[in-house]
Amino acid sequence: MADVGKYEQKALSEARRFVQSAGRKSSMIQRSSKHIQNKINQKIPDQAHQLVTESIRSMIELTLTSSRYILPVEDAGIVTLEAKEKAVERRLKQYKRTAMIEGAGTGAGGILLGMADFPMLLGIKMKFLFDVGQLYGFDVRKHEERVFLLHVFLLAFSSEKKRQEVLDILVNWQEAKEWVRQVDWRTLQQEYRDTIDLAKMLQLVPGFGALVGAVANGRFLDKLGETAMNMYRLRLLT
Repeated sequence: MADVGKYEQKALSEARRFVQSAGRKSSMIQRSSKHIQNKINQKIPDQAHQLVTESIRSMIELTLTSSRYILPVEDAGIVTLEAKEKAVERRLKQYKRTAMIEGAGTGAGGILLGMADFPMLLGIKMKFLFDVGQLYGFDVRKHEERVFLLHVFLLAFSSEKKRQEVLDILVNWQEAKEWVRQVDWRTLQQEYRDTIDLAKMLQLVPGFGALVGAVANGRFLDKLGETAMNMYRLRLLT
């Protein structure tokens, strides 16, 4: 039991460092990148914007109303936090590999296949989040747990201004869940689109897109995994 206690203390410390880091202001380089993204954003075809918007809306509707993302999880029911997180890390590797293969394949195909990556990657991310929720012992069939997962998603892919607002909700979830019943899909699609624009537009470049697609998708899954683990740590340990 002493080892379990030490692991929990380490996990809680990491979660608190994550919260502090997530709440910091963006660096000068990040703000400059955002400025570049805004310029690129104006040159993206309307068709791409519409695809992302519809994909996000569909993803949120499926998250809140269907069981499409709920897959059987063999390791659900594990007792100790350390065992839960080892299972989460194994699951992250699986989904990350899938996302990278999918990103490389669609990136190699140029604009049309590159655009198809948006909804496909969204599905991979949400299935991963639902698995994580189950592995940490939460009933993801409940509406409040689905809303929690959407906020985790939004925290991972949001701007500096929105990030602090979402972080406050997640850190104080026990109280916040009483009044946070939905997620504004328009806000979520705007935040998500702006966060991934630069990498995803490079993915549309023929030939070069395969490498960008694989690397970008892998990093997106890593970021989502880190965010989800630390938010669940706070729920379980505080």
